[in-house]
Amino acid sequence: MTETALWIVVAAAFFTAVMTGVGALPFLFVRKVSDRTMGWSNAAAAGLMLAASHSLIAEGVSIDVVLTLGGVLAGLVAIVLADRWLSSRGDVEVAQLVGANATKALLILGIMTAHSFAEGIGVGVAFAGTEGLGTYITLAIAFHNVPEGLAIALVLVPRGTPVWKAALWAIFTSLPQPLMAAPAYIFVETFRPFLPVGLGLAAGAMIWMLFSELFPDALEKVDSGSAATAVTVAFAVMMAFQMLVLAH
Repeated sequence: MTETALWIVVAAAFFTAVMTGVGALPFLFVRKVSDRTMGWSNAAAAGLMLAASHSLIAEGVSIDVVLTLGGVLAGLVAIVLADRWLSSRGDVEVAQLVGANATKALLILGIMTAHSFAEGIGVGVAFAGTEGLGTYITLAIAFHNVPEGLAIALVLVPRGTPVWKAALWAIFTSLPQPLMAAPAYIFVETFRPFLPVGLGLAAGAMIWMLFSELFPDALEKVDSGSAATAVTVAFAVMMAFQMLVLAH
């Protein structure tokens, strides 16, 4: 186990959280969002989330297959129950959105926040590992968080959320990273077994969300061929980014 100052671990995890907000910046150059663009945005967000889910499951399976798949099923159950609970609550408001748009936004923000708990544990565990691993994992998660922030912005901004607020919401979803990094670093052997469960849980919830909400929303604005193309391209770009840019 390497010895690293605790504040460095927390600062590194906070850096990964801030990078999530960078994903919203492209919308600073988009003045008006058409229905077609909104459809493509939903499809692209679905592709990004599908790629993220793939990576989460692959990482979890490399640690423990059973715990990861158990986490996937737990994530499915959790997101279905959350969706039913929110539906029973009537109109909700979040990120200046109301009604069905707010419900979708709240589900996605919740999924991304749950996902960040696992990433925070990953940062803490990495800094407790071999020398240099913490720095690599921090940079990998930080750059990985940019397209995740874009996925959040793709859902919020076209529905009326200001760009600056979408960026802050994106950062908010990653705040569990600095919160979890410190205890995971200190109690590494206690937290390590929870990592594959957390990864699987976030992946299961994401997969349900993209097929239940995002892709059907895309089909309301664009034809199925265009939507499928956007999903595939976004998935390919995200996977290329993870495998080529973030590879060891």
